[in-house]
Amino acid sequence: MGNLFCCIQVDQSTVAIKERFGKFEEVLEPGCHCLPWFLGSQLAGHLSLRLQQLDVKCETKTKDNVFVNVVASIQYRALADKANDAFYKLSNTRSQIQAYVFDVIRATVPKLNLDDTFEQKNDIAKAVEDELEKAMSAYGYEIVQTLIVDIEPDEHVKRAMNEINAAARMRLAATEKAEAEKILQIKRAEGEAESKYLSGLGIARQRQAIVDGLRDSVLGFSVNVPGTTAKDVMDMVLVTQYFDTMKEIGASSKSSAIFIPHGPGAVRDVAAQIRDGLLQGSNALH
Repeated sequence: MGNLFCCIQVDQSTVAIKERFGKFEEVLEPGCHCLPWFLGSQLAGHLSLRLQQLDVKCETKTKDNVFVNVVASIQYRALADKANDAFYKLSNTRSQIQAYVFDVIRATVPKLNLDDTFEQKNDIAKAVEDELEKAMSAYGYEIVQTLIVDIEPDEHVKRAMNEINAAARMRLAATEKAEAEKILQIKRAEGEAESKYLSGLGIARQRQAIVDGLRDSVLGFSVNVPGTTAKDVMDMVLVTQYFDTMKEIGASSKSSAIFIPHGPGAVRDVAAQIRDGLLQGSNALH
């Protein structure tokens, strides 16, 4: 009906291309326009000015011979002031952009190792954007943004990378565990050494206390019983302790069988051994 009355409508964010007898005449902005078809004017087509996105998946090889799929997302739009170039100069805009993306990615990624490819994906995106901007501006298009949204190695490569990472973490964990066990053993040895030192100190003090007690007993007995020597008193005390020990061994229900010599001579030998031991302990403390 609009063509019947020589009027057309151009929607928002869209421009129309007007021709006269097959030759470009002007770009029609959004709104209502008169198009006298009987004077040779006609509508060649419409061109959207909206932002468009093209996702390009490119397979290439890195410097260390790993095949990867690089996915680039290109955001572009036609320029209103160059609408005639965008409409007439390119027959397939998306194929043209895809060809430039393939060219740049396959020229950039082979210079990088796999790890560097992941780290420098922004540099790759910048290289693609610069090349596209330079090429597509001549055709009336603006490259708004270029993103490298995914870098996907072969499945076997990803599995190998995960195994390498897991092995490295396990090695680090084993090192930390060994270091912890080393510290634990050192602390345990230091504790045992300190315990033995304190135990020896306690035994030495115990022996010193016994010696002091025996000495006081001998002196007190010698004073109260005239004519007795210190040796007589010591023998009597040791014999008394000997029989007390025998009594305790016999009274204990959990004692094992103990075979020791018994008799007057044996008692004298025991007394001599105990006395020598106590004297040695006293000398050790001094």
